[in-house]
This record gives sequence, structure tokens and C-alpha cells, in this order.
Amino acid sequence: MKKIKLLLVDDEKPFLDTITKRLEKRELNVSAVYSGKEALAELENNKSIEVIILDVKMPGMDGIETLGEIKKRFPLVEVIMLTGHATVETAIDGMKIGAFDYLMKPCDIDVLVTKVEDAAAKKRRHDEKIMEARMKEITDRMA
Repeated sequence: MKKIKLLLVDDEKPFLDTITKRLEKRELNVSAVYSGKEALAELENNKSIEVIILDVKMPGMDGIETLGEIKKRFPLVEVIMLTGHATVETAIDGMKIGAFDYLMKPCDIDVLVTKVEDAAAKKRRHDEKIMEARMKEITDRMA
């Protein structure tokens, strides 16, 4: 099975550095950025990203606003919201916009990895269905 391509988005550098190392030890292909704007730029430049772990509270473009832009521009990318400042309203907003899941910091690394694997599996199933539909369209045109 190919490595999951993961993007971490968090404005807290020590947290980002630590979680990146811990996820790389679990054989995930990890990129990291410090803001919502950087996340959108990274998605433009790297179409192979499957899952994003996105902090909710960030200066400038916050996690909910970033999630909205991600879902508008890259609807098949799965997003796991991660925050130390959760409210029920924020969690509901995130899920309505299309977040795959919502977790609290600090979160157990094994739980996080399982969520990432589940999100990547969902994205890969969607990608396969799109490919199958395209193949059917091509074969129908040729027939």
C-alpha cells in the first residue's frame, strides 16, 4: 500500500514539529505549513495530498475559513479538524462544511493515525469511483 500523503496545518511551530516527527515514524508522507493561506498554496502545488490535519484557531485565516476554501477548491481532500479550543458550535460548523472528523488536542497519536488512515481510504474510494466513471465514459464512446 502506498504511503498516505498528509498535510499538517498549525500555527504553533513546536507542536507542528513534534507531530510531524511522530507521524513520519508511522510511515506517513508529511508536509507541514503554518497558515491557511500556505495550506491552499501547498494544495495548488501538490495535487497528491489526500488528508489534511487542520488547526481551528490560527491568526488570519482560521481553520473553519480554511476548511471552507479547501472544500470549495479541492472537494475530495479529506480534512480532520484538530484543536485545543473546541466548542460544540465550531465542531458542528466544521462537520457541516465537510470535515471528516474533529479531534481535541492533545490527542492520542494512535487515534489520530487511525483517523488519517480512514480519511485516506475514503478519498481513495472516491478517486477510484471517478476513475471508473471516466473509463466507462471512454469505453461507451468507443463502442
